[in-house]
Amino acid sequence: MSPSSSRRNLTLDLNGRTYQIEVDDLDRSPFEIKVDGKPYLVTLNEVPSEAIPAPVQAAVASIPAPPQPESASPTAAAPAYSAQEIRSPMPGNILDIAVAPGDQVSIGQPLCALEAMKMKSAIRSPREGVIAAVLVTPGQVVVHGELLFTFE
Repeated sequence: MSPSSSRRNLTLDLNGRTYQIEVDDLDRSPFEIKVDGKPYLVTLNEVPSEAIPAPVQAAVASIPAPPQPESASPTAAAPAYSAQEIRSPMPGNILDIAVAPGDQVSIGQPLCALEAMKMKSAIRSPREGVIAAVLVTPGQVVVHGELLFTFE
């Protein structure tokens, strides 16, 4: 990883196993993480909050899960994501908005920055499309599940 003031060293407990994670700049996509010293190139995708247990919802928004050990049982692939709405993955403060109504966006493109628990997280587009409405403003406090953007 390149030296960066945005690098974070974290510990993640997942399925009874603890991982030491170094996370580089989350505002870039893809970005690099190191899991137990092994580098991975990661692209964040929006995950529907109902698919994630409540205690790990905030972590999913900013830290991707490390690869499962080979001995782990396979999981079903997630269905294609075709949301018409983007909702806040956690409570926080909107720092800035990167798009406007009518803008064409691509998968993974930053839509806004959300600060939660002193961490800045990019809210990224889960799909290609045209932004129909931006329903938040910089400085606005949002709650988990609050509607942020809609697509045409």
